[in-house]
Amino acid sequence: MKVFFILFIPFLVLFADTTKFEIGKKLYLQTCVSCHGEDGKAQTQIQLIVKPRNLHKTILNEEQSYQIIKKGAHFWGAKADIMPSFEYVYNDEQIRALSHYISVAFNPDAMKKVQELYAQSDVIPQDKRKKMLKRGKKIYKRNCGWCHGPEAKGDGEASRNPELSIFPYDLTKTLLSEEQMFLYAKYGGEFWGTHKEDMPSWSRKYDDFTIKSVIRYIDEKLKKGEK
Repeated sequence: MKVFFILFIPFLVLFADTTKFEIGKKLYLQTCVSCHGEDGKAQTQIQLIVKPRNLHKTILNEEQSYQIIKKGAHFWGAKADIMPSFEYVYNDEQIRALSHYISVAFNPDAMKKVQELYAQSDVIPQDKRKKMLKRGKKIYKRNCGWCHGPEAKGDGEASRNPELSIFPYDLTKTLLSEEQMFLYAKYGGEFWGTHKEDMPSWSRKYDDFTIKSVIRYIDEKLKKGEK
């Protein structure tokens, strides 16, 4: 009887995961296809100011997807409300099933990709780490403030220009880790599923030390309301 019980536990876990996947798939097909498409690549005819992301390229892990679906992108720093909050539409279990389906069906290797790319980036020597905040502040003010604003709240001069029609994120609210922010800045938004190059790849202009310095400055100073 004990052996049977031990063998039965993995079956229960597998059954639970399968059920979670199927529930998430059903909810996705009911709610998300009009924007992100049935295949998650956002190749739809819907006309929006900000086109939905290609979920096959997302930098988000399953927990982060859950938070975005629950609270909406605006809560986490987006200036456009294109991705709404579903916390009053679905219960917590349903939202977790939805984020599970999206992660497994469209980009199951997202975190592996993030880890591999970050592992390929330059390691900052101990003697250069002391220079990171100074370097990051200089480059942020030179390049990032025009869009994201002097305090990284997404209110830079470019965001107020209707001809540009761009919506920089409030970086003080982002749920991305420091590693994810670095990779987003290094490779650019389009690499991670956006359909515009508003967020360019800064690897064309700066080395890993400089980009990591900017992210460190945002994370350690601007997120805390310091300058």
